[in-house]
Amino acid sequence: MPCVIDFGSLNMDLSIACERIPQAGETVPGHDFLINPGGKGANQAVAASRLGAQVFLIGAVGNDVFGKQLVEMLPAAGVDKSEVRILDDISSGLAMITRTDSDNRIILNAGANHALGLDEVSESLSRVAHPADIFVTQLECGYRATLAALRKAHDQGLVTLFNPAPAMSLPDSIWDSVDMVCVNETECQTITGILPTDKATIKQGLSWFIKQGVPTAIITLGDKGAALMQGEIYLYQPALEVKVEDTTGAGDTFIGALAVMVAEHKDREFTLRWASCAAALTTTKVGAQRSIPTRAEVDEFYSHIG
Repeated sequence: MPCVIDFGSLNMDLSIACERIPQAGETVPGHDFLINPGGKGANQAVAASRLGAQVFLIGAVGNDVFGKQLVEMLPAAGVDKSEVRILDDISSGLAMITRTDSDNRIILNAGANHALGLDEVSESLSRVAHPADIFVTQLECGYRATLAALRKAHDQGLVTLFNPAPAMSLPDSIWDSVDMVCVNETECQTITGILPTDKATIKQGLSWFIKQGVPTAIITLGDKGAALMQGEIYLYQPALEVKVEDTTGAGDTFIGALAVMVAEHKDREFTLRWASCAAALTTTKVGAQRSIPTRAEVDEFYSHIG
């Protein structure tokens, strides 16, 4: 089976819950403080591994306490850490997360995540990648390096899964190197100018990516579910009912699940529903990587909901 290769960020998440977001200059009491490994790249890599794939993570951390912890936690989740570099004179990535009303606000310091260039990513790809492997990336690493890595991976025959988050302006030329794109509502609006709020605008947002030449486009819609388009085929998956504790990491779990389903050549209907199951289960626990379910848990939930 093809393996999953993720070029992405590693952050230490410092997360705290509160009853409401404080106003400017205000202090509010917090509770349930957590220090938890995160970063979109690491989260998606851990998700793909727990859900059944062989996974390599390409990334960088600082030579500090958080960096060493982030790297050492990867093998426990089944992720190959051999292509994660530990760099001097730069800090590891850090995310400050405030949780309230089952939602979150995040402030991100990129640190070592922006340190790698295309040369380093290319070296890693030459060591671990083979045609038909799944290449996953986001936008929490260096902008130019990420876009160049997408092109290189596509040219090498890898299947590219792009999660352009955090969303930003992208060149039209990049879409020729993307086999599958997955965005949430706000990312869709930033990139396409279309906010998907109903069936018509969801289809418009998906169609925008299809018109750019992307074979498969997916929009995750939070508590409204998710939608997929391939060519003229449109699928909608309603949100699954679970008791939501924390949405942190749910989108990353969805991406990891997509990568596993693509590697296993599952059909689009099964892929969309199974990835939605994985993401839904993630919201039932607090934290990023600690909340990601196993393959057995997702399979059981999928069979239960029918």
